[in-house]
Amino acid sequence: MPLQIRRNACTSFLRENLLTILTIIGVVSGTLLGWGLRASGIEWSRRDVMYFQYPGELFLRMLKSLIVPLLVSSIVSAIGSLDLSLSGKVGLRAIIYYMTTTICAVMLGIALVTTIKPGKHSEEYNTNSTRKLVTKDTLTSDTLLDLIRNVFPENLAQATIASYRTRLTYDQNDTRIIKGQLETYKIEGDYQSGSNVLGLVCFSVVLGITLGKMGDKSQPLQTFFHSLSEAMMIITGWVIWLSPLGVFFLVTAKIMEIESFAELVGRLGLYFMTVLLGLFLHGFGTLSVLFILATKKLPCRYIAKMGQVMATAFGTASSSATMPITIGCCDDMGLDPRITRFVIPIGATINMDGTALYEAVAAIFIAQMRKVDMSFGKIVAVSVTATAASIGAAGIPQAGLVTMVMVLDTVNLPAEDVSIILAVDWLLDRFRTTINVVCDALGAIIVTSLSQGDIEKTRALQNDREVAAGHELTELEKGEH
Repeated sequence: MPLQIRRNACTSFLRENLLTILTIIGVVSGTLLGWGLRASGIEWSRRDVMYFQYPGELFLRMLKSLIVPLLVSSIVSAIGSLDLSLSGKVGLRAIIYYMTTTICAVMLGIALVTTIKPGKHSEEYNTNSTRKLVTKDTLTSDTLLDLIRNVFPENLAQATIASYRTRLTYDQNDTRIIKGQLETYKIEGDYQSGSNVLGLVCFSVVLGITLGKMGDKSQPLQTFFHSLSEAMMIITGWVIWLSPLGVFFLVTAKIMEIESFAELVGRLGLYFMTVLLGLFLHGFGTLSVLFILATKKLPCRYIAKMGQVMATAFGTASSSATMPITIGCCDDMGLDPRITRFVIPIGATINMDGTALYEAVAAIFIAQMRKVDMSFGKIVAVSVTATAASIGAAGIPQAGLVTMVMVLDTVNLPAEDVSIILAVDWLLDRFRTTINVVCDALGAIIVTSLSQGDIEKTRALQNDREVAAGHELTELEKGEH
């Protein structure tokens, strides 16, 4: 009998965690195949790598196609179905949690990089080999102002496919422009490809609050958004079963793309380990402590259920693409869907702990390599800028490289220095994305736990109203007779 019980328990475990196990196998086997193909002695062309990546690219496109309809419908239906006072408390708790974790991540990263000093022990970088990956055509202030501009999109249809960006242009015919001084350049704006998630989140929150205030009149719209949210989750469930194959091909292709393994473990090895140590300590140290303080529970059981989320985040390197899977994981944990569908999309948009930590470490690491003195004031400036840059970073692969220019500008380093860390960024990007999505999921659990009392009070009030309404109807019927 005990043997039969163990067999049933093992079968049940495999049935419940089959997708997670297959996805992890996909990541591991993709890594092994990638290294095997590199070691085969065959010189793989970029087109060969593209062919390997193609199935994974299709999987990634499927996930990204779900982001906008799922994000808008989830937030609107969640806020619309919550009591307005409760949704305000939930939103405030989520923002406080995300800001706390981001600040902790930046402080941890700065503490590690100033203690370990990876840049001091690295070889002097050859400036002649620096590739101009990013051309600086905007000021830090412009980037921050664009962040706020994108919160208020002028066209919602356009916000689904593009976000606004200020661009400074040089006109040799303009006598007021001084070449090399960006402050004197012409200020122009254009739209770059990629959804303006901040603007969509802002509109969805406002629409959800409006529907909540309208009462019964909003029922048709609330039903529409709720049905759309459920439909998107069903489609997500279908796409998720492709994740083992998708991450397998994505990881294989990325391993094949590595230009210099010697650079990965050599000159940038200590920097790589510093960032990795920071991400590990933040993910399993800082977040765990905050989780225990908020819920009075250990996070181990919940993190163990996030294997599918973490494997997908590592394979896709996109917190936005992983968002549908994160919501599904939270639903499987039994969390209130009204809270998860509100907290998770906001977290996937503004909560980039891993990016904030990485950008702070990278900026100070480059400054150490360049032998630039880092005063306390500069370190504080890096902290503030890295926090702001992480909020503005898109939830797409290697988006941190673009906002990294803003952080480098804080310590007066050229934009081209971003290419110094390029050799290891693709791999660190996967680790920091994994930490980002874990933080989002833990945040949903924490906010649900802290809001439990308010949820029960709201439910009790709704029950009292229904009972009172039923009683009044009964009295009215008696009066008619």
